[in-house]
Amino acid sequence: MTPAMEPQVNVTGKLWIGGDWRDAASGKTFEVMNPATETPLMPVAEAGEADIDLAVTAAQKAYTEGDWPKMTAAGRGQLLWKIGDLLLANAGELARIETMNNGKPIFESRQVDVPAAAACFHYYAGWATKIHGETIPVPGNFLNYTLREPLGVCGAIIPWNFPLLMAAWKLAPALACGNTVVLKPAEQTPLTALKLAEILEQAGLPAGVVNIVPGFGPTAGAALVRHPGVAKIAFTGSTAVGKEIMREAAGTLKKVSLELGGKSPNIVFADADLDAAVRGAINGIFYGKGEVCAAGSRLFVESSIHDEFLGKLTERASKLQVGDPLHPKTRVGALVSSGQMKKVLDYIEAGNREGAKLVTGGGRASVGDGKGYFVKPTIFDQATNTMKIAREEIFGPVLAAIEFRDIEDAISQANQTVYGLAAAVWTRDIKKAHKAARALQAGTVWINTYNMLDTASPFGGYKMSGFGRELGQHGLEMYTQTKSVWVDLND
Repeated sequence: MTPAMEPQVNVTGKLWIGGDWRDAASGKTFEVMNPATETPLMPVAEAGEADIDLAVTAAQKAYTEGDWPKMTAAGRGQLLWKIGDLLLANAGELARIETMNNGKPIFESRQVDVPAAAACFHYYAGWATKIHGETIPVPGNFLNYTLREPLGVCGAIIPWNFPLLMAAWKLAPALACGNTVVLKPAEQTPLTALKLAEILEQAGLPAGVVNIVPGFGPTAGAALVRHPGVAKIAFTGSTAVGKEIMREAAGTLKKVSLELGGKSPNIVFADADLDAAVRGAINGIFYGKGEVCAAGSRLFVESSIHDEFLGKLTERASKLQVGDPLHPKTRVGALVSSGQMKKVLDYIEAGNREGAKLVTGGGRASVGDGKGYFVKPTIFDQATNTMKIAREEIFGPVLAAIEFRDIEDAISQANQTVYGLAAAVWTRDIKKAHKAARALQAGTVWINTYNMLDTASPFGGYKMSGFGRELGQHGLEMYTQTKSVWVDLND
């Protein structure tokens, strides 16, 4: 283990409920690991059903009593802006904790994730004063107007691939609308969420408005979904868990928004700028170690350029260095856990078994002393949509390349998936680009780029990639409800 990888984190490993740090009611803790070194970082309190109930009760009280319901919209906006500023002020420490807990390169944590989380709070700070109703010209001598009101207590369950950023995506719009929140981070990566609690407190957020309860899905997560005091659940994670949440939420008919898995097609036409498309394909699948819901994990290449393109792509991918995530030049870090590494390696084995052609990578990568959950950037050629590596979400640095004949064939094959989160098209033909964008069944379509996101632009899926939109103005719809008010003006 190199000195850069030494586990050093300054985080309170307890539950944050009602503005206080608490041990779990059961006294249980669980160990949080550094995936790059396979060493423990620290123990963290494990929330159970009793702790979830305490957190929901605290959030309910904060919603109806104290400073939060009295705060003006402008006051909420100012508070959110301050949170964004504090994220930037603590960016170095947050990025280091994120990288040590998740295994992603420090470049991504410091230059992308933390600034994007801050930008999310800054963006929704501006929206706080712009959430309003409307007057409606109804027949008769009546005044009819609508109110856009918060939902109440929102449960947020976030994944391990972008722990801090996903917390911001949930918290910022919910708070801008006046809700209170119980946030359950993924058990693999709770540390930046707990560090965020310190920032929220420093910013002056009233006690109980946000409660952070690390724990496991079948216990803490399930209790949050079932709790009758929770008005909605916002979940980012796997499609399988999303289905479970929908079933459980039916018991209390709470609102649900789901951002789930993907098997996104990245389509390269013969008339594309091939060098740019190669860079885009690399970014599409190897950014974030491939642990990205919108990863371009299915690469469709037009037959006439297939050999040339795969040659360029393989050459570039084979030069990617897998290494110490805390090294500033590392671009491919460690997968989040031993279980995730085993899952990815099993998919690689399935690709070989089903007849895809392995052209680079294909196994565990050795870094430093050989510890850590590192996997080589892997590309399979001659894949088909019937293969497991092209049907199922791998969530790792594994790309399946598939040939196509023309635009009709490309669109047909691209849409042969249960998912519909994202897609990309590479071409110099503007008509072809727009035709493809309209035909692709995906919530986001990139043209001549990949993985571009901004807080102002909505993000979400079609089909089994979920429903509801996060970010932008549309993200506010998930955290408000509309009330119609009638006033009789007759004498």
